[in-house]
Amino acid sequence: MKIWSTEHVFSYPWETVIKAAMRKYPNPMNPSVVGVDVLDRNLDPEGRLHSHRLLSTEWGLPGIVRAIMGTSHTRTYVKEHSIVDPEEKTMELCSTNITLTNLVSVDERLVYRPHPDNPDVTVLTQEAIITVKGVSLSSYLEGMMALRMSANARKGWDAIEWIIQNSERENVPLCDLY
Repeated sequence: MKIWSTEHVFSYPWETVIKAAMRKYPNPMNPSVVGVDVLDRNLDPEGRLHSHRLLSTEWGLPGIVRAIMGTSHTRTYVKEHSIVDPEEKTMELCSTNITLTNLVSVDERLVYRPHPDNPDVTVLTQEAIITVKGVSLSSYLEGMMALRMSANARKGWDAIEWIIQNSERENVPLCDLY
């Protein structure tokens, strides 16, 4: 098992970042996400927005990794659940893979909230637990996946920045959450 975590600060208010995060896919920074389906979206009695989505991804694993893991699958699916609390100004997003679970599990948690010292910027905290099962060199593969998560996290930050900048440049407001 490998635990990975990181933090990033966006130079935008929480509302702006959340609206962009909800529209993150598709984006040119991370073409491995090839599909997003909203399975359910609803408001709870406290006014929090709950979303359940299915992401289709194309991993593009190197041949040697596919050989070690004993699979030729490159299309994977991830279930994602998010809760946006506009009163508390938090968004928590949890995701986990639902394919190849006999070989690998990646449980990721992201939390967006206003910076405690500056409400005009937003802090994103990301963490993941990566577990490769039943194959030799599992700790090596977990380390490789952690490195890939770091690269993908940067792509995700860039995607959110890209969405915000493009909506500002085109003078198109980001969609309301509700």
